[in-house]
Order: sequence, then structure tokens, then C-alpha cells
Amino acid sequence: MKNFTIEIKWALRFTLLTLAWAIGEKLMGLHDQHIALYGICTNLIGIPALLFYIIALKEKKRYFFHGNMNWQQGFISGIMLSFLIALLSPIAQYVIYSSITPHFFETIIQYKTTLKEHPMDLETARHYFNLRSYMVQSVFGDLSMGITTGAIISLVIRTKK
Repeated sequence: MKNFTIEIKWALRFTLLTLAWAIGEKLMGLHDQHIALYGICTNLIGIPALLFYIIALKEKKRYFFHGNMNWQQGFISGIMLSFLIALLSPIAQYVIYSSITPHFFETIIQYKTTLKEHPMDLETARHYFNLRSYMVQSVFGDLSMGITTGAIISLVIRTKK
């Protein structure tokens, strides 16, 4: 694991980013009075997430590979970073939905089932909007988006010879 201390550090930072983002969403009212904007605004976390991946992989290149990193080395680092983030993700989801915004699921279920256009039926909403579902979605989302992001960033920041 010594070879992956940079990835561990950035996975922990990413988890803190996720918690801070949720607090920001809550403070902005996206988990209650402005829940209609939640679906759009929550995806904006992709911007700082991308920056975290760029900084993490550049740090890996500079300090671990001494400025000389090929695509494969960067990609492996991106995979490890994504795996560690996905591993921590259920913990972050639990903290968010049990402490930061414990009434989120009831609020979004009510919102989704009372939409004028294309309302969700109650059973479908309950099946989709719950802690277990969000934990699973976060793990697979973090893995898929993280690995893809790591591959692209590694291609851009690799040492070109």
C-alpha cells in the first residue's frame, strides 16, 4: 500500500469533498425548498471532482514517478484512486443521509411523486430513493466515472517521448 499513499490521501480528500458538497447543497436548499434544482446542481460536483483527479495524478507523476509517467502508470493510479473512492463512498452516503440531511429521501420521494408532468409512482420512487440504492449507485458511479476520468487524464498528463 506504500506505493498508493498518494491515492489514499486523495481518496480521503475526495470523500471530504463529497461531504462538503452535500453540506453546501443542504445550505442552498437543494435538499428541501429548491429540490427541483437538485438533479441539475448535484451533477456540478463533477467539476471539482475532475480537478481532484487532475491534481492527484499530477502529484503521482511528480513525486512518485519523478516527472516521468506513462499512460499505463497513470491509468493504474486512476483505477486505484477510483477504487478507494468507491470503497469510502458508502460511508460518505451514510453520513450525508443520516446526519447532514436525514429527511432527504422523504422530501425527494414526495417531490417526484407529485410532479405535474411525468410523476413517479410511489413504489418506484421508494425503490430508487433510499440509502441502499444511493450507496450502490455511488459505488458504481465512482468506479465507472473515476476509471474513465483517470484514463483520459493519464492520456493528457503522461510523459510524451
